[in-house]
Amino acid sequence: MDQQADEARWVTQALAGDQSAFTRLVERYTGVVYNQAYRMLHDAQEAEDAVQEIFLKAYTRLDTFDASRRFVNWLLTISSNHCIDRLRRRRHTWVTLDDVAFWLPSSQAGPEHRALQRERREIVQHALQQLPEQYRLVMILRYWHDLAYNEIVEITGLTESTVKTRLHRGRKMLAEALGSDGETLWNAETMTS
Repeated sequence: MDQQADEARWVTQALAGDQSAFTRLVERYTGVVYNQAYRMLHDAQEAEDAVQEIFLKAYTRLDTFDASRRFVNWLLTISSNHCIDRLRRRRHTWVTLDDVAFWLPSSQAGPEHRALQRERREIVQHALQQLPEQYRLVMILRYWHDLAYNEIVEITGLTESTVKTRLHRGRKMLAEALGSDGETLWNAETMTS
């Protein structure tokens, strides 16, 4: 059966009081929501807390879900807004990169290669944290979640031209933050992510 049809059926069942139907949605998308929250908040514990709050918000607002949309996009919209609210509340309280493990090393690469990849990722992640949150959000949605422009538009509520502009400016700011090695690091990072 079609994934979108399954999700619409589960939403209908959840609205009728079937908690196991909503549990299926939670099980399917916990990883996606956690990944986004972790990348935006840069704290594993805070991301775990955020995931619970995001699914609670989704459950209480389930009646606003439009079945013509993909459920994951609706959920990522809630997640984005929630994470931005958390970031605004804490304003510039960043964790060190030593506290964060962002990617699992590739099973194909040797230890030296993995160490270099990890170092590049940390440099790119640190530079990404320097971006204003509106640029960081579209960069994460595009390059880490691999979403198309129209999906980013749907999640953020921005126009497509605004998304493209923010991506362009975000890449430019990221390259400036990375310095002379910026283009090399960015290209290496987006190819290995």
